[in-house]
Amino acid sequence: MRELSTAGAATLLGVACLTIMVGCVLVPGLETIAPALGVSQGASWLITLPSLGVVLFGALAGRTIDRFGAWRSLSWGLFLYGLLGSSGVFLHGMPALILNRLLLGGATALVMAAGTSLLSTFYQGEARLKMIARQGMSIELGGVIFLFIGGVLTTLSWRWPFALYLVAWLLLLMLWRWVPRPLQTPPQEKAQNTRSKAAPLRPVRLAALLSMISFFTAVILIPQFFSQQQIGPAETGYFLSFISLIAVVAAAVMPEVIAALGAWRTLIAAFCCYLCAHLIFAFAITLPIFILGGVLLGIGFGLSIPTVNHLTVDLSEERARGRNLAALSVAIFSGQFLSSLMLALPGDISGRFVGAAGVAGLAIAIFALHSRRQAAQADAAHDIAPRHR
Repeated sequence: MRELSTAGAATLLGVACLTIMVGCVLVPGLETIAPALGVSQGASWLITLPSLGVVLFGALAGRTIDRFGAWRSLSWGLFLYGLLGSSGVFLHGMPALILNRLLLGGATALVMAAGTSLLSTFYQGEARLKMIARQGMSIELGGVIFLFIGGVLTTLSWRWPFALYLVAWLLLLMLWRWVPRPLQTPPQEKAQNTRSKAAPLRPVRLAALLSMISFFTAVILIPQFFSQQQIGPAETGYFLSFISLIAVVAAAVMPEVIAALGAWRTLIAAFCCYLCAHLIFAFAITLPIFILGGVLLGIGFGLSIPTVNHLTVDLSEERARGRNLAALSVAIFSGQFLSSLMLALPGDISGRFVGAAGVAGLAIAIFALHSRRQAAQADAAHDIAPRHR
């Protein structure tokens, strides 16, 4: 297989930015975009429906990757992403936009899973772990960059943010130019061992789900809390961008953390950060303490999401990698979608932060138990091995 050039690696890291871009490009101008499209009463659906689309079409995306290969699937995903995203500007009314945003979510699932699958094809071992860490950094940086550009474009016209979706077509051209097509495994060989790693991956998907619930609950509640404290939208945006930058730093050091602690203890550490962050948000009485909560929240996200990507790739048979990564995408976006349910918790905003801390605490208990079971199984296997020598 041909090696991936620097330009090819940059292309696949750029593709990773599209996963968070799918909703955030419209966030800064949502108050003007929604009325212009005739969906004033359902403005938030423009942001959340792509997540539901990933959930609905994730399994289909996985089968597509397994059937046609990651390179071809990514090509089609990028084309559809650009087409569906940019065409939203020409639609009007809730039915058309619901269908459009759901299908855009399906394209996002294909892009997300195929991009990671293709990245894992070109790198092995420690190099792969470092690239997955860089992918996590790219996702967070993409959120910061596209939120900023989306806000600038909104000042020109409510239509211009939709043009950002055409970045996918630029990445498609870069894919064709700089990313070689790997040899495709014959379909009859792919059928073997497709489900062999399903059981070990269930805790990984649960970790992804609970991580996204923990993170996005804070993203939803922080603007409401700041509004109550008479803190303006600009300052709120700065704070959320600060959290994203902390996540970039955490993702950068993720390989070293895994080398020191192991993958599952890294996830436990991430949820400990979530737990402390939400408790700080619930009870902080001064801004510096609240900022400390933002630091911990960013660390939790920056450690957890790249780690579940790494575990999915590491535990997957190559023939089933596309399907498993698509299932991970479903878990990630399900968590993002379900985080909105935290608003239904009784009590005030502080009580909801406590509820989110409870989710993180539950995750710590689950994965601490899972880590101990894995350690016990490893010890048992080590004791049995000498008897067979």
